[in-house]
Amino acid sequence: MVHFLSSVTLAVSLMGAALAHPGHDINLEIMERAAYAAQPEYRNLDHCAAEIKARDHQLIQRRMAMVDELRAKRGIKVKRTVAEVLAKNHQSSKAVTPDSSYTAIFGSNNSCILQPETTEGPYYVTGELVRRDITDDSVGQAGVPLTFDVQIIDTTTCKPLPQVALEAWFCNSTGVYGGVVANGNGNSADRTNLDNTMLRGIQFSDASGILQFDSIFPGHYTGRTPHIHILSHIGSTTLTNGTITTGKISHVGQLFFDQSLITRVEATSPYNTNRQSLTTNQNDGIFAQEAATSDPVLNYVLLGSAITDGIFGWATVGINPTISKTVNAAAHYDGPN
Repeated sequence: MVHFLSSVTLAVSLMGAALAHPGHDINLEIMERAAYAAQPEYRNLDHCAAEIKARDHQLIQRRMAMVDELRAKRGIKVKRTVAEVLAKNHQSSKAVTPDSSYTAIFGSNNSCILQPETTEGPYYVTGELVRRDITDDSVGQAGVPLTFDVQIIDTTTCKPLPQVALEAWFCNSTGVYGGVVANGNGNSADRTNLDNTMLRGIQFSDASGILQFDSIFPGHYTGRTPHIHILSHIGSTTLTNGTITTGKISHVGQLFFDQSLITRVEATSPYNTNRQSLTTNQNDGIFAQEAATSDPVLNYVLLGSAITDGIFGWATVGINPTISKTVNAAAHYDGPN
């Protein structure tokens, strides 16, 4: 069951939809990100390049196996190579050709740096469930299947970080967030959405700093390009109701997608029924800021010949585990009734 944390939070959540999220000032978030990026402790993963490269082989083998597993699960037989698909669809900064090796594809050093001073947005809900599959397809969450694989790196040591609880949440194919009832977020009269856990969940990183989520490709809403919110917890433990202790919240950030991939997904159903205006990456202020200092775009490969067969994406995420951040949540989820 979801509980709003305060009457103030509820009032903010129910404001008009003039901003990207109701009650959310994107310009304020952009300024906060800029202020943090200017601080000495902010760093990208360039200094970790050698360490990451040394672990490439293990990551490549894992990701190859995961793609094969996902294809087998969906009964997909592929006549072309992963390299061909990636070279055609992903605007990579690397020179990938149809003859490129798996090392060139899966060994990419794209990295997103999660920043402790960014805002978590007005639709953050605490107390979400520890689970890999966050599609909630039992309540009809249709969309293009997306599995994304994240390796978490300590920016102070360049080593993988185990036992980090990474939280992910994003809107569905038509731009609606579960867990929140607010003007501008779907049907504001539907109170059942408060207990809707769709596209929200938590995964712990393993000994290699790696975790995965099974989901669908996020949709869009006015003012923002499709994106995934992520937040890291240090020192959290799993509770008996399937949620976690808060631990220390270290960083907050967002992951993005190639515009060409977004265009292909948005042409499919039910994404193409969304009547909210689509903001491109080029016109998204938060995307521009993230991309100025790191690469927040997921690498990806299509699992089959059609976009609807599914997508496998991956990224390296850097955090500084010594930093602690206070976040504001719109609501708290107590776990299943």
